[in-house]
This record gives sequence, structure tokens and C-alpha cells, in this order.
Amino acid sequence: MELDTMAVAVVFLPLIAAIITGFFGRALGDRGSQVTTCGALLIAAGLGILVFRDTLALAQPQIIPLFRWVVAGGVDVTWSIRLDTLSGVMIMVVTVVSSMVHIYSVGYMAEDKSIPRFMAYLSMFTFFMLALVTANDLLQLFFGWEGVGLSSYLLIGFWYDRPSANAAAIKAFIVNRIGDFGFSLGIFTVFWVFGTLSFPAIFAKAASAAGTTYVFLGLHIDALTLASVLLFIGAMGKSAQIPLHTWLPDAMEGPTPVSALIHAATMVTAGVFMVARMSPLFEYAPQALVLVAVIGGTTAFFAASIGMAQNDIKRVIAYSTCSQLGYMFVAGGVSAYSASVFHLFTHAFFKGLLFLCSGSVIHALGGDQDMRHMGGMWRKTPITYITMWVGALSLSGIPPFSGYFSKDTILDAAWASGTAAGRYGWVLGTVAAFMTAFYISRLMFMTFHGKPRAGEEAMHHAHESPWVMLLPLIVLAIGATILGAWLYNDFVGAGRDAFWKAAIFVLPGHDTLAAAEGVPGVVRWLPLGLAVAGIGTAYLFYVWDPGLPVRLAQQFRVMYLFILNKWYFDELYDLLFVRPAVVIGDGLWKGGDGMLIDGLGPDGVAAVTRDLSRQASRFQSGYLYHYAFVMLIGLVGFVTWYLFPR
Repeated sequence: MELDTMAVAVVFLPLIAAIITGFFGRALGDRGSQVTTCGALLIAAGLGILVFRDTLALAQPQIIPLFRWVVAGGVDVTWSIRLDTLSGVMIMVVTVVSSMVHIYSVGYMAEDKSIPRFMAYLSMFTFFMLALVTANDLLQLFFGWEGVGLSSYLLIGFWYDRPSANAAAIKAFIVNRIGDFGFSLGIFTVFWVFGTLSFPAIFAKAASAAGTTYVFLGLHIDALTLASVLLFIGAMGKSAQIPLHTWLPDAMEGPTPVSALIHAATMVTAGVFMVARMSPLFEYAPQALVLVAVIGGTTAFFAASIGMAQNDIKRVIAYSTCSQLGYMFVAGGVSAYSASVFHLFTHAFFKGLLFLCSGSVIHALGGDQDMRHMGGMWRKTPITYITMWVGALSLSGIPPFSGYFSKDTILDAAWASGTAAGRYGWVLGTVAAFMTAFYISRLMFMTFHGKPRAGEEAMHHAHESPWVMLLPLIVLAIGATILGAWLYNDFVGAGRDAFWKAAIFVLPGHDTLAAAEGVPGVVRWLPLGLAVAGIGTAYLFYVWDPGLPVRLAQQFRVMYLFILNKWYFDELYDLLFVRPAVVIGDGLWKGGDGMLIDGLGPDGVAAVTRDLSRQASRFQSGYLYHYAFVMLIGLVGFVTWYLFPR
């Protein structure tokens, strides 16, 4: 099969499966819907691997035009599929992880009443993500960008009979709209500067547009810096970077397969992909790169600190996602885009694995997600236990697991950049390495080790998941174990130039990966040492002396409550934005709409008419002289109107 045909099939197979299952799910039934969607995704995954292989042989990006899409004003957009190494990597990651999530969902959602709808949503989500990563222009990328936002809203709020799920879905939608507003302004700015939305045209003109300024409110603003910052604001929302991160932990209200799909390889990595794709723009906007690195480093530290105190097993992993995305943006901020995508790649496997393993534990305990109710689960779920340790060690950055190769490369590049923003990212990222190993080991020890705390009945019924759920865990565990070492040389090693070709652009003076080869030994090995210390500290706290965390929490109660309550960001936003918005809305509703518009409008007219009718009805007394009086008044009125000068 030719590359063009395989690429088109990869992108549109999930859409076809979503349409068939969405519209004909009742006729297909639960099993038919599962077979349709899982079969389509498995075929897409197989073809996606072949597409990735074939893109490596391309000397230049291959553009596959499909149909003319938008023609309006100065915009003429053709829906095309862009194939290069970057899109090839993303196609493989999205299809493989999504296919595993689809298969896993067969077991996890077996008792749900709306299986066809759920499977259709998963496939639709996958299509929009594939449309995003294969886009050849900003408009098609924006289409996929908004599509995954819509799909995430539907998936997070899938159990719509739960108020918490509805609230989480709305929160995710609104917070992402804030970022997407900035993203749309960034697209407008790019069109204003370059006169086109096509990637090849933008990238060809980027160097000549460097230094272009325009005057706004008396200020001379660099056009590429403005465009890059606005685009990055969109990435902050989609990839849950501080301060637009608050939606991500609440997204745990959706089913666990949704958490794995959103948090592993798809929606949250869209911002990282976009920064890498737009590298020719960001390279000529150094101030924007500083912002990217600072926001990434801050998020890596901030989210890791919160994960240390959370008790919901899925929320711990959710904050881990925030933190790891911060690492990816640190890499992007120091021009190590290939290291950023490398960590995106390894993260997809070990984070998808961790979420699916947590779902296996939740499934075994009948839906309980509180780690304080767990303990001793390794005897009941041995395969889940082993595979989850693979994910945990990879996340912690312990060799030979994949996370070690990608995360340490990012920290080396951050140090080697020699910039203040890079060193800031390195310091916070190195400290976060300790916290990461601590919180994920804490999760493992609280869940699988120690005495069972779930109660006799719950432990009696606890059991290993069915094979339809375990097989995806094994596949992802293999990826989390071997892919980092296997692909290290191609992604970030000596073979990176031949691997990436024209897919990623780095100015000669910004090649931090080359500089990273000469970092001091203490810089290279400190993150690993801190990760091992984090695992040891978690063992001390939750296995050796389980009473120690309680004593420390009591002694440092203010700090404990600070991180337990997520740095009080939700409370702060509630105070600054939600409550004022409610007050303003309430005032406009009762004062503006109720009193003014309705009072003087429909309600006022109706009230006057009703009062006049009530007064007129008093003349309906049955006495002739009352009727004669009314007739006389009417006659006087007509004569007066006739005689009054006009």
C-alpha cells in the first residue's frame, strides 16, 4: 500500500468508526460497536506504524492535498495531510495508545449502559487529534484543536447524571476557551504578518519577518514575539500549564480510559506538538522562548509538589501529567524541540500505562479511588502491580526505562543553554525529579504494599482485571521499557539531524542538545540521584514507618494544607473571577433583564393592559346611565381629537 493511501486511511478510519457507531450504535449493539471501533483503531495503529517508518525515508515533507476546504477573503485553504518525521511520530503515538485505550475500554466499560456512545466519542476524539497532527496549515490545526476540546468535554462529562462530572466538563471547556482565545489571536497575527496560514509559506518567510514591529498604544511590538506568545497561550490552556491548569485534575471525573487518552498521548500534548511544529517561528522570537521555559519549569515544580499530598489515585497521576508537560515546555523553551517530542513520545506510553493500571485497581475495588482505602493489592492484582511499577520507574527517570532517557536529556539541555530561563528550568526540574519519584512511589506503596485497608469484604471481592484490560497494559509496559533506549540516538543523539530533517528547525546558535554533551557529571547524574532518594523517602514514609507522614503533616500543617489544597488556585479563581461573575450576572438578570427590560417591556405592557382592562370592566355594571356616560366620554374624545390643531 502506498504512503498516501495509508496516511488517508489512518486519519479517516477513526472518523468512519465514530460515525457508524454514533448513528447506528443501537443496531450494532454493544459488542458490534466495540468490534467496529477497536477494529478500525487497530488497523489505523498498524498503518500508523508503517506511515512512521515510511516518513523516515522522506527527504522533504510530503503534502497530500485532499479537497478544497475554505475559500473566503484572502484565505484559500485546502485540506491536506502533511507527512514528515514530526507528524509520523505523532501518528504512531496517537494511534497505538488510542487503540490500546479502545481495547481496554471493552473490559472497563463492560457494565455501562451507553457503550456505543462511549466508543463513538473515543474514536471521534482520535480523529480530531490525527487531523491536528497532520495539518499543513494553522486553520486545519485549529479545527483539530477545537475538535479535541469538544470531544474532551463530551468524554469528561460522559456520566452526565453526576453533577461533579458535568461541572468538570464545563470547567475544562471554559478554561480551554480562555487559552483558545489567545490561540485564535495568534493565528490572526500570523496571517497579518505573513498573509497566509500555510506552514510551508510561513516557514519560508519567517527569517525575513524577524524584527518586524508594529505600533500599538505607543509601544513598538515585535510581530513574531507577539504571534508566538499568543500561540503559546493556547498551548498553556490545552496542555494545562500554570495558570490555565485547573481543569486537568477535575477531568478525572470522566471514566479512566478517558483519563488515559486525554492525559497520555492526545489532547494535553497538542500544545507541545504545536510549539515544535512552529519552531521556525519561535526560533526568531527569543523572548517568547523565555516565557515558554519559565512557564514550563514553574509548572513542573508546582504540579509535582501538589501530587505529593493527593489521596485520589487518578489525581496523583493527573498532576504528574501537568508536571511532565512542564518538562516538555522547558525543552521547547531552550530550543531542544526534539527532546521535547522525545519526552512526549515516552510519556505517552508510561503515562497511558499508569492511568490504565490505576483503572485496573479501581476496577478491582469496585470503584474506590482513595489510596487511603487500599493497601496489600499486589497479591490480588499481580500483573497490574508489575506493569504499574514499570510505569512508575519510567516516570521517575530510573534506567533502563524510557523516561530516564527523555527527561534527563531535557535537564541536560536546559543546563547547557546557559541562559537564565534554562537554568531556572533546570533547578526546578531537578527538584521536581525528587518529588516525582516520591509521589509515584508513595502511590505504589499505599496502593499495593502494607496492610489492606479496604475492608474484608472489599478485599475478598478484589480480583485481577480480565485479559482484555491486561493486554494493553503489557503492550504499553513494553513500550515504556525499551523505546527510550532504542530510539534515543535517533530522537536526540548523534542521528537526530538525519532523523528529523526539516521537521524541526533550530538556529545554529541555539543547538542546546549539542552543548548538552559536555555538561558536568554532577549536572548529569544529580536528577537520577534525587529520583532514587525520592523512592527511598517514600519507602521510609509509607512502608518502614507509616506513622511518619501523619506526624509531619501535623507538625507542618500550614505547608501540608497548602499543597493538599493545590496552592489554593481554585479558591483564588473563585474569589477573583467566579464570584464577581455570579454577582454581575445576577445583577444583570434581576436588575437589567427582570426590572428594566421585562419591567418596561413585555411584563410592563401586560401589566398596564391588565390594569386598564380591570378599570374598564367596572363600567360593565348593567345600568344604562353608566353606558351612556362612557359613550359621551368617547364622543367628547373624538370631537376633541378632530378639532385639535395638527
